[in-house]
Amino acid sequence: MLVIRLSELKLPLSDLPLPQRRAADAPAETEADRHAVPHPIETLRQMAAQALGLAPSAIATLDVFKRSFDARKKLLVVYIVDVTLADPTQEAALLAQHAQHPHIHPTPAMAWQPPTHAPGDWGSTEGERPVVVGFGPCGIFAALVLAQMGFKPIVIERGTSVRQRTQDTWGLWRKHVLKAESNVQFGEGGAGTFSDGKLYSQIKDPRHLGRKVMQELVRFGAPEEILWAAHPHVGTFKLVKVVEGLREEIIRLGGEVRFEQRVVDLLYEDAPSDTHSHTSTADHTRPRQVRGLRVFDLTSGETHTLNAHHVVIALGHSARDTFTMLHRHAVAMEAKPFSVGVRIEHPQSVIDRARWGQHAGHPLLGAADYKLVHHAANGRAVYSFCMCPGGTVVAATSEPHRVVTNGMSQYSRNERNANAGIVVGIDPRDYPTDPGAFEAALDEDLGHNIPHSVRHDTRDAPGGFHPLAGMVLQRQLESHAYTLGGGTYEAPAQLVGDFVAGRASTTLGTVEPSYKPGVKMVSLDSALPSYAIAAMREALPVFGQKIKGFDMRDAVMTGVETRTSSPLRMARDDHTLQSPNMAGLYPAGEGAGYAGGILSAAVDGIKVGEALAHQLMAKRQRQQARH
Repeated sequence: MLVIRLSELKLPLSDLPLPQRRAADAPAETEADRHAVPHPIETLRQMAAQALGLAPSAIATLDVFKRSFDARKKLLVVYIVDVTLADPTQEAALLAQHAQHPHIHPTPAMAWQPPTHAPGDWGSTEGERPVVVGFGPCGIFAALVLAQMGFKPIVIERGTSVRQRTQDTWGLWRKHVLKAESNVQFGEGGAGTFSDGKLYSQIKDPRHLGRKVMQELVRFGAPEEILWAAHPHVGTFKLVKVVEGLREEIIRLGGEVRFEQRVVDLLYEDAPSDTHSHTSTADHTRPRQVRGLRVFDLTSGETHTLNAHHVVIALGHSARDTFTMLHRHAVAMEAKPFSVGVRIEHPQSVIDRARWGQHAGHPLLGAADYKLVHHAANGRAVYSFCMCPGGTVVAATSEPHRVVTNGMSQYSRNERNANAGIVVGIDPRDYPTDPGAFEAALDEDLGHNIPHSVRHDTRDAPGGFHPLAGMVLQRQLESHAYTLGGGTYEAPAQLVGDFVAGRASTTLGTVEPSYKPGVKMVSLDSALPSYAIAAMREALPVFGQKIKGFDMRDAVMTGVETRTSSPLRMARDDHTLQSPNMAGLYPAGEGAGYAGGILSAAVDGIKVGEALAHQLMAKRQRQQARH
């Protein structure tokens, strides 16, 4: 049966049914809330029928695929819908009749089909089961699809389970106590758990893997509206339940999830030899084959070997010690651009009025968001990043004596402030080149016996930039922010009016910052490189012209935002998705440089899981052919 997709069905906001109440974050939401129909189905049916030249009764079913709001002139609600006809034999002819219509097309097939299946005896040989390192969005979905295909993955996660991790994270926010292995960055669910839970991305997704991600999230407790909202989000409280459900499903299908297990070394051998094991820093000219991992058990304090021939490296962007270890073993990687900046906070009401005008406060619109960009005179791009409507600024460090900010929202997005990163793009030309900086930044990972190649050898580095140089810069900025904030995990902050005028702030104005453990009013001029400060100083008044009130004097800037994306990219083959110089190692997700958010990381996890499954089956077939 063909399904017909119609886009650009526009209605005034007044035509939409009002919700009885906005769903609570958790757990008071009822099944009635989850399955309520928030769309004017009969009106849409009439509009679809008119566009197709049919009577409304000729449409058997109508499903909303996407709903968005267009506020460019007057506020309109824009729908994309999928319809089936009461007489399916008419569908092909009707599509042919409207073949040139820009808003009428066949609905693409979006269901995920497993590309392969493991035989029933899979996992009986030691080292045969795939291992997934990291249990953020990428690792979760790599493990999920591997389990759904029958490959019984083993997941290694350095942090704790999501509920324990939540308690540990609040320990930093409320008591200034950081747990280095259980925080905003590390633990079940990854960094996306303590965020706005945004589920939209600009990645190319011809196979509609993002739809697979959304459907799995809904299956385990996410609101059904994420399937049709233009800018879907979940929020932290709801993500906790969803993540637990995904973990339980992986285990039900034969997988394992092992918490508080940190990978400390990589074991491998040269190809084609099967006898000589290496853990050196030699410059390998032939591909090597992963043979296992050395894993430190944080609960027992013991280190053990996990045999593994196929390993997904689904690290987050903050696993700096693991990056350093992999670089020590000459795993192919290179420095890449990322961005640095601050978090900015305004009253949410200011943003709502600027974006929605007279409709501000409408219960269907909720808290407004924004997206801004400015190209400064010094050549730097300044832009808003990870905007969190009705949210809070959170302490997001994973390392002692460093300050990092991020943004977070609950599902309801009903906190008093809006916040976003205001960040400046940087690239490897901006990263440190001083050998002393490398020694200071990497000592904590490798001790004082750092191989020269890891310290500062760029002779073979792509582009001549050390792969870890961006990480070194991040640590420098975060350490200085800790000092500016007073050395207590309070963050340095400044009012926008003072920042633009070039003077230090001493007191707060009308905007109360949400960052916990708290802020210290200072000048942010030394918190970031001078070119970033200059570009941001130029951009803020321009942003105020685009969103009235954005450059209000009392808006608060809190530093520093340094973990916008991974500072490096681990190379991988376009076809097998394996490291080009370490067979069996599959770099994946945000930490490896292939994603930038929950949805794109999860999609990359699916791709890598599929690629690994193909390699496992090909290996099994070769073994069977030899016997």
